[in-house]
Amino acid sequence: MQQVSYRGWQNCYRLANDRIEVIATADVGPRIIHLSVPGGENILGVMPEQAGLTGGDEWRIYGGHRLWHSPEARPRSYYPDNAPVDVQMQGRTLRLIPPPETTTGIQKEIDLTLVGDAPHLEVRHILENRGLWPVELAPWALTVLGLGGLAILPQSLWVPPDGLLPNRVLVLWPYTDLRDPRVVWGSQYVLLRQDPETTQPFKVGLNATAGWAAYYRENLLFVKCFDYDPDAFYPDNGCSVESYTNDRFLELETLGPLEVLEPGDSVEHVEHWFLYSDVAAIDTEEDADRIARPLAEQSLEQTWS
Repeated sequence: MQQVSYRGWQNCYRLANDRIEVIATADVGPRIIHLSVPGGENILGVMPEQAGLTGGDEWRIYGGHRLWHSPEARPRSYYPDNAPVDVQMQGRTLRLIPPPETTTGIQKEIDLTLVGDAPHLEVRHILENRGLWPVELAPWALTVLGLGGLAILPQSLWVPPDGLLPNRVLVLWPYTDLRDPRVVWGSQYVLLRQDPETTQPFKVGLNATAGWAAYYRENLLFVKCFDYDPDAFYPDNGCSVESYTNDRFLELETLGPLEVLEPGDSVEHVEHWFLYSDVAAIDTEEDADRIARPLAEQSLEQTWS
């Protein structure tokens, strides 16, 4: 671990091995604000006009990776994370602990652990109910990604024993236009492209039973792996993966199951991040299946081995 400054934030922490580097800031958040191969371009998106800002009562997107609790609601979800966070190093794990949310009683925490010498980062998201009454919520991990890439969202391919029941969830938001040219409704994947020239927002959610989702940009493939529980109830009509885009960024989001969190209880949602370089171009569903899927399955094997 190395303490560094980054994009105007003076108190940041860098974790790296020979294949991956990640930077989190302690000035606001918790936020992961950089992910790359060592010395390479950041695959995460950071809003240039907000880089380095701190303090104030207005919620800022900043960019990078953040932790929310679902279902989304205003003002609950938009609690400003503009204050410094406590940083603790325990072995190979960097813990980022902000002050509790005064309006919700929820204590957030993000723990980062580099796994061996692989391009593999464990990102553990923790929500604790510090309030006086139970709260129904689901952990919600949102990653803002850079311009011009392609989200790869695997559809459920599980087939019920008699083949008569539905096997997948596809969720749309009021502003989602099914005719939007940025989206490809494939037979195995939903592909969503970030277009800096298109301001109209778009969002889609799925029950990604395969336990992964990915983003391709300029020969880099970012893969998120997570545990999917087929017996659990997920928020937003059953979504474990969601993706939102506009002209400024694309978000790749995973969610844990909904549960009632009693006072003093906590819940965890773990993502395993993998970043692959020198990946061949991915433009079509066939490309996604031929190039991204084998790397995602390799990532899953390393995640659960």
